[in-house]
Amino acid sequence: MERSNYTVTDFIMVGFTTDPVVQLVLFVTFLGINSATVLGNTTLMVLICKDSRLHTPMYFFIGNLSFLDLWYSSVYTPKILVTCISEDKSISFAGCVAQFFFSAGLTYSECYPPAAMAYDHYMAISKLLLYSQAMPIKLCAFFIAPSYLGGFINAFIVTKGTFALNFCSNNIIDDFFCDIPPLVKLACGRKDSYQTVLYFVLASNVITPIVLIIASYLFIITTILKIRSTQGRLKAFSTCSSHLISVTLYYGSILYIYSRPQSSYSLDRDKIVSTFYTVVFPMLNPMIYSLRNKDMKEALNKLLK
Repeated sequence: MERSNYTVTDFIMVGFTTDPVVQLVLFVTFLGINSATVLGNTTLMVLICKDSRLHTPMYFFIGNLSFLDLWYSSVYTPKILVTCISEDKSISFAGCVAQFFFSAGLTYSECYPPAAMAYDHYMAISKLLLYSQAMPIKLCAFFIAPSYLGGFINAFIVTKGTFALNFCSNNIIDDFFCDIPPLVKLACGRKDSYQTVLYFVLASNVITPIVLIIASYLFIITTILKIRSTQGRLKAFSTCSSHLISVTLYYGSILYIYSRPQSSYSLDRDKIVSTFYTVVFPMLNPMIYSLRNKDMKEALNKLLK
């Protein structure tokens, strides 16, 4: 792509550090995290597919999240591992575009399933006896399919806008993957229209699901307060705890990175936050949804036996 007499053919990833010892430590750390991510999410999907007790709407949504997390980690981690131990830290322009597009598409696709899960929690609490009729599998698929479609449509819009910017200074990305803040830092010229598009995509893919989740939990709280027994209330609240933890960590990190104006981008600080939701979070999701889950533990014990 040619912009202002400067042709960008590839980008150079700075990563975290140039110290070879620290790079080796980071390589081992990221390799361990990726191994745990692959093992955890694959195990979760196998259990949900094989155990008939887990063929419910809640586990349908959890299985989709595991699939997205598994795919998501494969977009970033291989290149991060290569960057840690290789002297060649470059990525081609086409490779950067592909990495950016798929990471954005998977990020946006993962934004709506938590909203569907919040609605599922509400139906499970408010319509316990009619739950299976209220949440048939076709309705669950109807919730998930548009999230994939909308996620990648929005990813195309953001990718097109990002790589239409004028990269007229240099090709050094001060990060370990192709992301919005470091790429915007490389660009020059007018960025106001791009920021407007970015805020629109953020509102449609992050703010809207958050509003839906808040609305669902307001109904959940209203329903729980009608339960007379204290034990019943605590049990109802406990079913939502894992989901609330996951939602807070995921949306919180995304909003921190992408909702700020360009002038407040701090690449060193952003690296830490982006590492959390790109590398660490896909590993945490299986733990969050399975450690306190009796059905999941029983399914795992049955599989191991």
